[in-house]
Amino acid sequence: MHIVLTTVVLLLLTVAMLLLRILWDLIPSRLRSGIIMVSFVLVLLQAFFAATRWGTTSDRLNVVINWLAVAAYELLVLLFSRLSPRWLTSLSAGILLIPAFGASVMFPLTELFDASTHKAIPIANNFFYQIKPWANAGNGNKGADVIISYRPPFAPFLRHKVRTVSFNERQCNPNATIVVPTPAPETVLGRCPIEPADSAGTVDKLIPLS
Repeated sequence: MHIVLTTVVLLLLTVAMLLLRILWDLIPSRLRSGIIMVSFVLVLLQAFFAATRWGTTSDRLNVVINWLAVAAYELLVLLFSRLSPRWLTSLSAGILLIPAFGASVMFPLTELFDASTHKAIPIANNFFYQIKPWANAGNGNKGADVIISYRPPFAPFLRHKVRTVSFNERQCNPNATIVVPTPAPETVLGRCPIEPADSAGTVDKLIPLS
């Protein structure tokens, strides 16, 4: 999952934000104001995406926004450490930077280095799904998440993640999973074919859309 590479890049990003904090007084005041304003916007935008499960339809753009928000958060925290009393604000800034290296922040950032693409497959009524493979290195288990999202017709560049359902290779072939509509408009059916191929049947999961 590119954890090592992500950690190294995040450390370099933190060093860059620290250098920016050190050279802050050399930056023109109007530019400083603009940087602070943009930083607040990025942090709030990412917080909104995380809290509401909204985002853009581009996985790459979403992860870039995430990285920019992390950089903006670090910069704001480091600038906070310039306030008085320095010993207290510096200590507080060190504590506030720790969550930036937590698993809940790190794992989504690794997607920047994932070269694979996840095709958006339409279902019906502006819903679509994507299949994202995963692997658990600890026990060798592999599988895929089926992510169902809604794309509003008035803003087709946005999406709202509605449900995520997981299948693993011990059950079926997750990468061959399909999602089909059901007679009830508030549900869809996730259907994962059982392997080997001569085994009949599928692993089915009824997925609510609300």
